[in-house]
Amino acid sequence: MRKSICTAVITLSFLNVVYAQTITEDTTSKKSVYLNDITVVGKNSSKDLHQMPEVVGTEIFAGKKNSLIVIENLNANIVTNTMRQIVAKVPGIHIWESDGSGIQIGIASRGLSPNRSWEFNVRQNGYDISADPFGYPEAYYTPQLQAVQRVQFVRGAGALQYGPQFGGLVNFVLRDGSEINKPFQFESQNTVGSFGLINTYNSVGGASKKANYFAFYDHRNADGWRDNSKYSVNTGFATAHYKITHKLKLGIEYMNWGMNSQQPGGLTETQFNQDAQQSFRNRNWFKINWNTIALTADYQFNENTRLIVKAFNVQGERGSVGYTKAINIKDSINPATLQYNPRVVDIDQYKNFGTEARFITDYQLGKMKSTLSAGVRYFTGKTNRLKNGVGTTGTEYDESVTTTFPQDIHLKSINTAAFAENIFRITQKFIIIPGVRIEHLSTSASGRLSYSGNGVEVLMTPESRERNFALFGVGTEYHVTKGTEIYGNYTQAYRPMLFSDLTAAPSTDIIDPDLTDAKGYNIDLGYRGKVKEYLYFDVSGFYMQYNNRIGTITQLRPDLSAYTYRTNVADSKSKGIEILTEFNPVKAWYSKSKVGSINLYTSYSYTDARYENFLTVKKEGNALVESNLKNNQVENAPQQILRAGFTYLYKSFSLNTQWSYVDKTFSDANNTLVPSSNGQVGLIPSYTVCDIAATYRANKFFNIRAGVNNVTDKKYFTRRSGGYPGPGLLPSDGRNFFVSVGVKL
Repeated sequence: MRKSICTAVITLSFLNVVYAQTITEDTTSKKSVYLNDITVVGKNSSKDLHQMPEVVGTEIFAGKKNSLIVIENLNANIVTNTMRQIVAKVPGIHIWESDGSGIQIGIASRGLSPNRSWEFNVRQNGYDISADPFGYPEAYYTPQLQAVQRVQFVRGAGALQYGPQFGGLVNFVLRDGSEINKPFQFESQNTVGSFGLINTYNSVGGASKKANYFAFYDHRNADGWRDNSKYSVNTGFATAHYKITHKLKLGIEYMNWGMNSQQPGGLTETQFNQDAQQSFRNRNWFKINWNTIALTADYQFNENTRLIVKAFNVQGERGSVGYTKAINIKDSINPATLQYNPRVVDIDQYKNFGTEARFITDYQLGKMKSTLSAGVRYFTGKTNRLKNGVGTTGTEYDESVTTTFPQDIHLKSINTAAFAENIFRITQKFIIIPGVRIEHLSTSASGRLSYSGNGVEVLMTPESRERNFALFGVGTEYHVTKGTEIYGNYTQAYRPMLFSDLTAAPSTDIIDPDLTDAKGYNIDLGYRGKVKEYLYFDVSGFYMQYNNRIGTITQLRPDLSAYTYRTNVADSKSKGIEILTEFNPVKAWYSKSKVGSINLYTSYSYTDARYENFLTVKKEGNALVESNLKNNQVENAPQQILRAGFTYLYKSFSLNTQWSYVDKTFSDANNTLVPSSNGQVGLIPSYTVCDIAATYRANKFFNIRAGVNNVTDKKYFTRRSGGYPGPGLLPSDGRNFFVSVGVKL
């Protein structure tokens, strides 16, 4: 690793695992050493974004497009997880901003869907936290960012190390106390803001020669910007690590997260233009409880070889209660009963277990030192899905049902995998990183879909699919100068068929027996690096091929009755550019400054995501009419995303101003321009939002943070929903502010 990078940020892996950091005098003399067991992020640096080193713990990041966000150095609203500010310097991240609470984030890139970030592999401290990464990869839980030390992004080329996905990796690394240089530290950050926002974050932690610990409790509640959008969130977390010997270290962590959120529902275009804050649903609620526990063993054989074994368990439940008909149908009191109509109750229960063992070693190959990273993984996930329960006529959250749930489905996934990547140092400047991942995946679904009119169970045809995958990839880096490099990679990926693809009503739906998983690949080619201390840049192009997308077409039986056929219907491709530049004119032109420093940044992406082939079949009369959506733009794929701004620093004061522009996009594959009467399909217009945030650190014990989101009070929306939490278009929050006071003792 280049000396300029090493001195800018020494970042150790989560769980107190040290970096296999490469320290160099120049690019012609490399030596790998292991640092002491501490975690230091952004030491002596105010930078909030860094490039990942070539090797972090047991993982290889060389040759991959990646980003490391240091949360402590951000001037952003981390209380409500405002993602457009968090990822401002990660080009091309598309965000659904329909949840102003920040309880659940929805992010994507390169023309993929932001739906609960399900095209990314979302992890916390290196383990999966989504509902089921193979059958239902929605990330219902998002860590509270005040407790997050850093966020790791790997774009495109993450499938070899982290499993099936096209988007890459998002890993939230929580604080663990190892950065605290004393036995005990207490920290409290308390925030108030618009629309009744109240947040209190309190933590304790400490470290000694053999142990470190950290725990926090966070509570947040608010009334919300829109009517009927109040929420409450509680998070508790504790972790501890102990060094048994100078080689072996053990760790444990536990997290409990719960939230209750009122869902205001969607709007039609007319309603949005009249008053974007209004709501026509006051009885819709969403409730989640999430528990994670992880055990880690870290064994350091010697300065060149390490083994990390991690076992994790996720148990969660999500429940929704509401009146979910189209928004132009009123949720009103029934004159016959003088009560509201019963609501629909849906409940999912998740029980996941997994373990990963990762091994890394440096070895001599000829005159050059190479690095091998390899591992194995086992995962099993069980989901019990209860749907369409007839709920109460009340207004608060209530899971009670008047009869048995009509739908009761049992879903299961089992995955085993082995993977390896190797850094071959061909010369002192040129490296190649080939890799392979072998996977076995089994998914199954069985249970009751509904009851017939006479009360007989309608059982689904049990579905079980087993398949094997071999993914290959190769990355490369060429160090042009001491501070800059050309990088590139080609990586295969796949996306498993989801549980929803395996559950079909036999009377109306049929699943293609030859249904296959979506497959494809990502390609990146770029140039990145630093020029002294005043310029950082990363300019790259990408290409993503996404084949065998799953959808439905209409088919006819011999009696001319229609049924829905679920099969592979579409291929798509995404290509474009991603650019990040950070320029500090003060450091470029002055050796010292008495008036502070300013950092200008621009993050830009252009994405052309189109269907190469998209078969559609509809019934017209007694005949089927085929068409093809070839060359249509992929839905939820804005062509241009621009985030730009500046950060001003003077002594203990810092100020950040950011502008975010997101291009227009379509909400459906048909590329419908004119909005439907219920607001569920139609164009999503472009928008520009401005945010301001500031921090003042009076001393090492006391800080004040404040900010204004959406300074110009822009009225906009980023999402149209066909179902929950809509249906209809979902407005984004208007202007709001926060003020936060913190102490650290």
